Amino acid sequence: MLQYVYDKYGRDHAAMVCEQITYRGRSAVRDAARVLGFSVDQADSLATLSDRFSAKSTADALRGKPEEGNESVVAKALGGHMVPGTEATTRSRAEKEKSKQVAKPMTTADRPTPKAAYEPYGSPSAMKSGAKNLTAIPKAMHSDAARGNRWEDPHADTSNHNERRNPTTALLPTGGESIVERVGLDPNDRRVRALAEIVEGLHQIPRHRSIHVGGFVLTKEPLSTVVPIEPASMPGRTVIQWEKDDLDPVGLVKIDLLGLGMLTLLQDCILYIRQTRGITIDLGQLPEDDAVYDDLCAADTIGVFQVESRAQMNTLPRLRPRCFYDLVIEVAIIRPGPIQGDMVHPYLRRRNGEEEVTYLHPSLEPILKRTLGVPLFQEQGMQVAIAAAGFSPGQADVLRKAMGHKRSRERMASIGQRMLDGMAKNGIASVDADRIFNQINGFADYGFPESHAASFALLVYASAYLKHHYAPEFTAAILNAQPMGFYAPGTLVEDARRHGVEVRPADLTKSKWDATLEKREEQVPRATEGPALPNAPTVRLGIRSVRGLGATARDNLERALVERPFTSIEDVVQRAGLDRRAIRHLAEAGAFDAFLPHESDLRKRRAALWAVLEAARGDAGPLAPRHRTTIDVAPVPAMTAVELTEADYRMTGISLAGHPMSHVRRVLEPNGVRTAKDLLQNGRDGETVATAGLVICRQRPGTAKGFVFLTLEDETGLVNVVVTPPRFEKQALLISRTPLLLVRGVLQVEQKVVNVRAKQFRALEAAVGAEFAQRHDFH
Repeated sequence: MLQYVYDKYGRDHAAMVCEQITYRGRSAVRDAARVLGFSVDQADSLATLSDRFSAKSTADALRGKPEEGNESVVAKALGGHMVPGTEATTRSRAEKEKSKQVAKPMTTADRPTPKAAYEPYGSPSAMKSGAKNLTAIPKAMHSDAARGNRWEDPHADTSNHNERRNPTTALLPTGGESIVERVGLDPNDRRVRALAEIVEGLHQIPRHRSIHVGGFVLTKEPLSTVVPIEPASMPGRTVIQWEKDDLDPVGLVKIDLLGLGMLTLLQDCILYIRQTRGITIDLGQLPEDDAVYDDLCAADTIGVFQVESRAQMNTLPRLRPRCFYDLVIEVAIIRPGPIQGDMVHPYLRRRNGEEEVTYLHPSLEPILKRTLGVPLFQEQGMQVAIAAAGFSPGQADVLRKAMGHKRSRERMASIGQRMLDGMAKNGIASVDADRIFNQINGFADYGFPESHAASFALLVYASAYLKHHYAPEFTAAILNAQPMGFYAPGTLVEDARRHGVEVRPADLTKSKWDATLEKREEQVPRATEGPALPNAPTVRLGIRSVRGLGATARDNLERALVERPFTSIEDVVQRAGLDRRAIRHLAEAGAFDAFLPHESDLRKRRAALWAVLEAARGDAGPLAPRHRTTIDVAPVPAMTAVELTEADYRMTGISLAGHPMSHVRRVLEPNGVRTAKDLLQNGRDGETVATAGLVICRQRPGTAKGFVFLTLEDETGLVNVVVTPPRFEKQALLISRTPLLLVRGVLQVEQKVVNVRAKQFRALEAAVGAEFAQRHDFH
């Protein structure tokens, strides 16, 4: 699309917009250290301990300000390492809390006491209850999962919420030496003192130019007569040398051309529906369907646009959308702006009748009536400024630009006093004026325009509609649109199978590169436990699901399949044009299994690998031809079901032979470890529970005050785990790195939203391939 604009309008009249990248903590330290003559190793060590976001905070940490204490300095320096990139702006603005207590070494009294039969790893109480020993689970093949509770950090300070956990440095002691001393530098050295001064001077200074993601400028006259331009790094493209926020004074308009993977998904899904069922879907004419809204109210939204995150899933049962405008609200409300402005919970309480709808001033009622007195959209922020503070439309537009600016906090601060003065002139009490300003100021941390939210809401409903009514086509489309969305293909396939979609493995005799749809053969038993979908096609995984195959392998396979289908292992080896590594990956993923009908299911993969390597070796010269028989029986042992799942996750991240947790359930169940489905259907608020699963998501949003949210997946569904800042501080490495976690805590059930408030964690050691699963960690 971008190149199309260049080709249509020409590089003399079209160019992309640049952005000024400013110095942050790590980049400032690296550049300043290089100029002052520090070694590369010293610069890297300093950068590791530097604030991820603020050069000024890094300078303070380098000085080791005595009034803050060494613990506080280190906590500030390490605070940003576990934070997602979108939180950078928010985190750089917030001041870290002062250290209140020096961390003390962990003693025996600090260790948790077993209190229930489901205590992990065969505790005495578990053994007395007749429970099975969890050590019977096959040990993990990877080394990292074998460390167990030794990942608990004895240096963590749980008396406050200093977020200093960095997996590579978390076990460093935090008392005594300053940061520069930890790196082996003399704090009294002239260069070390100069380093802090230079780093502070680089705060918010532009470092280099970068190209805006999709921002274009188009002009009638040649661009070079208006603004300086330069060639971009990619051939055939041009970029202007002015930042996007400097275009208004000269009358240039920035047009954003941004792509959404969901549009590709919807396009492909509609095409598949037409091909498989002869039905034409018009996204502009989708009927209002109560069943679709039922899915949304139940937070059954894995793969659905925008509302598949854990925050959205926790909000949907509370908001209970029943019409299109409810989806507009849902899209807009879970954003940093409304969250920071304390708008989410008041809106939900008012919607559910738990709180009266009120307005801080009568002039705000016409503006905020449709959102129950709570401003949720940028347009409302502008209208509130006009009505309450007497802003002119021009001043309100300045406010809009400030709300959307990447450094909007500073701009909003400059506008704040004008708003407060204007509200005072209009007779609004100072307390109410402060609340109004704080709500509007929350948009500085990103809020949606209503038009944007409405456009996204259409995609939310369309994707939810297609998933509900055409689940197989939706599954094939979302697999082919990867990478996109919030969940890995393995999770998407597990969810699809729970919804009755039959998914078949990659097969070189039937698969294309992409996932395809096949007509179900009624005589073939269904390979899924979900509800039956009458007249629905099945999904055949594509060769693309096998890891380690790149564009060259794709082109070679597609070229060979155009000629004719593969008929044997030798045929694949000779015609596919794949190297030995790619062929081996296909064999280990089970793509050759159909060529070995005489082998049992548990022997096919190893037998196929044996046959593939033999075919790839070929004849060892004219005097040693390869021995061929009608049916070759490979001298290899059969795989176990656990090994089959481990191979699936290692090679594709998708297992149709069983979820990793299904193989350890027989050991976990007698120990009181409950499934996600059991917790969601039968869990009672306040009861102590234990659950376990594959960690598919770890989040630590900037608006959550240090709380960490985990999503655990087992063979029955997903469960959300809430980790308090002190608990995460204590076991950061275990929580951040372990692929299989056993969690013990208190169940929280509120309006059909189920969370486990974690109290204890254990690494679940099992050789089921969990370490190879894709996950969404701190992004």
